[in-house]
Amino acid sequence: MGQHLRYDVAIVGGSIGGCTAALFFARRGLRVALIERNEDPHAYKKVCTHFIQPSAVPTLERLGLTGMIEAAGALRNRLEVHTRWGWIRDSEDAQRYGYNIRRETLDPLLRTLAATTVGVDFMPGASPERLLEHHGRIVGVEIARQGRPTVAIDARLVVAADGRHSQMVKLARVPVKSKVNGRFTYFTYYRDLPLSSAVNSQYWYMEPELAYAFSNNDRLTLLGAFLPNDQLAEWKRDVQGHFVRFWDRVPGAPSLRAAEQVGEMRGMVHMPNVSRPAAWKGMALVGDAALSLDPIWGTGCGFAFQSAEWLADCAGDALGDGAPSDRAIDRGLEQYRKRHRAATLGHALHIADFSTARDNRFLETLLMSAATRDGEIAHSLLEYLARDIGITHLARKVLRALWVHVPYAGHVARA
Repeated sequence: MGQHLRYDVAIVGGSIGGCTAALFFARRGLRVALIERNEDPHAYKKVCTHFIQPSAVPTLERLGLTGMIEAAGALRNRLEVHTRWGWIRDSEDAQRYGYNIRRETLDPLLRTLAATTVGVDFMPGASPERLLEHHGRIVGVEIARQGRPTVAIDARLVVAADGRHSQMVKLARVPVKSKVNGRFTYFTYYRDLPLSSAVNSQYWYMEPELAYAFSNNDRLTLLGAFLPNDQLAEWKRDVQGHFVRFWDRVPGAPSLRAAEQVGEMRGMVHMPNVSRPAAWKGMALVGDAALSLDPIWGTGCGFAFQSAEWLADCAGDALGDGAPSDRAIDRGLEQYRKRHRAATLGHALHIADFSTARDNRFLETLLMSAATRDGEIAHSLLEYLARDIGITHLARKVLRALWVHVPYAGHVARA
């Protein structure tokens, strides 16, 4: 055993969730160890839609990040959705927006901000080896860095922010719920590829195939295709050819035939919907460590920002209270667990159910088709997709959707 260090908070994972939590805790005057396995300061997550949901914008504003990422090239996103009934679009004066920004830009910027914040000790190139426990409660983590002695870090709060395949979760034996995703995905970038409308974010629901196009910084557009798993074997024979032919039949999509592809074609063929309790034996989980869903909906970045903020708000007061008891911290963690569950459970259940590549539910057909004809329903549906409202709020539009469909009753019945 090498050094033995003490901190208020030890965070394992230096990506969105970990850096955001470090910033919020440090700004409360707490001492934070931010532990990241990658030594490269420019490292970034490569498998991502690079889409930050509007629900996370208040968190970005509170962090003081919006100006920084816009200066780095982030684009305010505005989403529209194509269905077999037509386009679902919000009114031009709608104020909702999130951000499109490549992780190659976002991750180093956020990590540098966290690492240079007073109170944060950044520890790159370090991985968790084992957890320190006292009476069954996690009270620290032992980390290893190549060629150096191990370091034991005692902390009043330990945070797992190390992603979908979290090593911290494995060490703590956190229970996991996993639901099968019935689709696979391939995606890549194209340069100077104009979309078919003034918005910079488009999504196509092609039943059961899905597609998205997100304009990004550096004049790049991210294109992705999500296909049912029974097509995977055929796609693997010629991924590039299938990708181009797929976009040939996406309604109103840009043509790739003469476009310049930038970077490799990337794919995910196994992406189950994974959820874990957001607090476990005195340890908190944020970002993908707590909840990792079908990436087509772009919730990963937004929920990572938001869950870190929820944790700091719920547990921060207890940690800042001189010498708080474990009981006070655990009360904060229980409040965080409940807040995380209340904010994400409805979205998580619907996303996991939708990812099975099943047929539409009746209410989905009703609301989506009505949204192409009624601005109020379109606004609410896009609010739901932005994760600004929950499914219960959206369900209040059912009666209006039925009224909208009165002139089209025969058509809806056949749909």
